[in-house]
Parts: sequence; C-alpha cells; structure tokens
Amino acid sequence: MKDLTEGKEGKLILNFALPMLFGNVFQQLYNVIDSIIIGKVLGKEALAAVGASFPLIFALISFVIGIALGSTIIIAQFFGAKKMESVRKTVDTLYIFLFFAAFILMFIGINTSKYVFQLISLPEEVIPLAVDYFTIYSYGFIFFFGFQGTSAILRGLGDSKTPVYFLVISTVVNIILDLVFVLVLGWGVKGVAFATIIAQAGAFITIVLYINKYHSFLTFSPLKMKFDREIFRKSLKIGLPSGFQHTFVAVGFLALYRIVNMFGTSATAAYTVAMRIDSFAVLPAMNFSAAITTFTGQNIGANKMNRLSSGLKATLKMMSVISIVITALAITFAEPIMSLFTNDPEVVEIGKNYLYIVSPFYIVFAAMFVIMGLLRGAGDTITSMVITIITLWVIRIPASYLLSLEIGTLGIWWGIPVAWIIGLTISILYYKTGRWRKKAVMRNTDSAD
Repeated sequence: MKDLTEGKEGKLILNFALPMLFGNVFQQLYNVIDSIIIGKVLGKEALAAVGASFPLIFALISFVIGIALGSTIIIAQFFGAKKMESVRKTVDTLYIFLFFAAFILMFIGINTSKYVFQLISLPEEVIPLAVDYFTIYSYGFIFFFGFQGTSAILRGLGDSKTPVYFLVISTVVNIILDLVFVLVLGWGVKGVAFATIIAQAGAFITIVLYINKYHSFLTFSPLKMKFDREIFRKSLKIGLPSGFQHTFVAVGFLALYRIVNMFGTSATAAYTVAMRIDSFAVLPAMNFSAAITTFTGQNIGANKMNRLSSGLKATLKMMSVISIVITALAITFAEPIMSLFTNDPEVVEIGKNYLYIVSPFYIVFAAMFVIMGLLRGAGDTITSMVITIITLWVIRIPASYLLSLEIGTLGIWWGIPVAWIIGLTISILYYKTGRWRKKAVMRNTDSAD
C-alpha cells in the first residue's frame, strides 16, 4: 500500500503509473500475439469474429466496472483519511456486488449474442465464429470480475505493483495456452476463449491467496463478507455516472462497428487490428489517468487540495512527451505493424490509413483522459460521463457515419480525432471552473466508521 499524500507529486504519480503501465502493456502484448495467431492461422473471418466480440463484452461488463470504480474512489478517500474499517466494509460490499453481477451478465450475454451480432450487421460468415467465441468467454466473467475487482481495490490503497505480477503470469499462461489450443489441438476461436478463461481463473485464485496471506485486514472470505447498504449507496452515487459512461462508450463502439461492417469483412478485420494497435498507444494515457484518479482521491481524503494542480501539470507534461514518441512510431511503422497480423493487402491498407489519420492526435486523447481522471478522483463522475457522451455520441458517431458516406472508411477514422479535440476543449473549460472541488464524498462519510 502506498500513501500518495506526501512527497513530490509528479514522482509519486509516475511511480504509481509505471507498474500498471507495464502490466497492461504485457496484457496488450497478449492481445497482439493473440490477434497475430488468429489472423495468420485462422484467417480474417476469425480475426473479425474475435474483434467484433470485444465491443459486446465491453458493453456487458462496462456498467458493472463503472460502479466498481465508484467503490475504488471511496476506498482511496477512506484510505487517505485513515478510516480502515470503512475500507474493509467497502471491499466486502464490492466483492458481493461483482459476483452477483457476473452470473447475471453471463446469462444475458449467452442468450443475446447472436442477435446483437446480427443487429450490428456483422458479415454472415463471421457470426457463427463470433457466437462460439463469445459464449465460451462469458463463462469466465466471474474470474474476470474477481481479478479486476481485487486489482482495483489494491490500486485504491496505493498498491499498483502487486496486481501487475499476477497479470504478467496470467498473460504468459494465456499465450502458451493459445499456442497449444490453436496450433496443436486445432480448436480455432473456441481454443482462444478457453485459454482466456483458464488464465483469468488462475490470476484470480492466486491473487486471492496472496491477499489472504499478506493483508490480514483484506482477507478474502466469502462466508464472512457483509453487504453494507450505506456504503453501496455511496458507491452508486459516484459509480453510476461512471457505469453509464462506460455503457455509453461500449454501445458506441458497437455502433461504430456497425458503420465499419458496412464496408465488409476486410474493413472489420482491419479495424480489429487497428484497435489492437490503438490499445497499445493509449495505454500510457489510461494508466496515468488511473494514477491521478487515486492520487486525487487520497489527497482529497487527506484534505490536501493544493497538491492536485501540481499533480495534474506534472502528469500532462509526462504524457505529452510519451504521446509524441508513440505517434512517431505509429506513423513510421504503420505498414510493417499491420503486416504482422495479416497477409491480406486490403486489410493492411485500410488499417494503415487508420494509423496515419488517428495517431497524430494521441496527445489530444491523453490530455483529455488525464483531466477526466482527476475529475473522477474528486468524485465528479457525472461531468466525466457527460463529456464522454458528447464526445462519442454527439460528435464521433455522427461525424464518422456522415464522412463515411463521402470518403468511405477514411471518413470513419477522421471522426475520431474530431471528437477528441472537442472533448479536450470541454474538459479544460470545466476544470477551470473549479466546480469539481465540491464533489468529494468524505464530508458525507465522517461517521461511516
């Protein structure tokens, strides 16, 4: 556990973000290797099937993850205020919620996936493969939620390193199982899904064993857990906007996939690969955003508001340098990177154009995401939700659709930076108003212990 309320702000945020970044880079490396295996061995139909499944998976889990974020913010603020009994109650409540949610979403997903894929106009030859992959993947929701929830709890307490160790091991196991199930046993996309479930189950079980041994006040014991309605109410107050935000984003991705699917299997496969590369590129922004969320929560809990501005400025400087380097690499190696995933020249060309158009604006995305991370840490998740809805639904989707009617897939890609620029502008203007400073929950939880 790490106290982020004392010490140089920029250094604290950097040291907190780097372990998360390392772990997530490793996880994305798995996704890349996974896609290379699928694209090279199973073909572009299988690549499109797995790629189209992720927006649906995200749509199902996003609302729950958003609510869980509310609990994480409360944990950070309680920890900053040294209210350890309230931390314990919040952890129990979060676990109970996540496990019930996992079973409900598994049932919904398995029974609706085929109709969703038809709704987003996924090519007919791809739908059976997508349904097979998604159905098997859904059985692992309980392990996914368990590991992600435990990782979020530890991050709220300032420990960003421990989850990384288990994530790295899980990723290595996943890659090995992918190779065995796909190349040796010939299980196709089903093998990819089975590999993921087994790896996630192992990660969750081992991190729970670790917590039970080394963090006595966080001991995972399902039979002794108690659900605290008041803490859950507070979690919902902060987490519901994040839940809706994540859901709107997820459904937005499904809508974007529908637009992309209009241009055929090659476009869908190219978008799948481009999104894998994109996931790498935006990782620093997402992890530094998560770091400043915890930093903000702990410092507000400790009533050290004067540290927030310095923390934000330091984070933006670091992200500017990182984003410029990533953009240069993406533009320089766009074609070779795309060629790693597929031998289809049409898929390579479409994906290469995506990187040429989108990557120069990674710095804009990073700044927007970091500012919204601070807002979330302050408990102002409603504003973050509103900015996301405007950026995605009011700007990006309509712009991508209208532009695609004129210039094809290039128009879809141009809608992305247009939305980021407007989102950043709104974020900066709201931050300068200072209204987010009034959203902390600690003033409402003084008697929580």
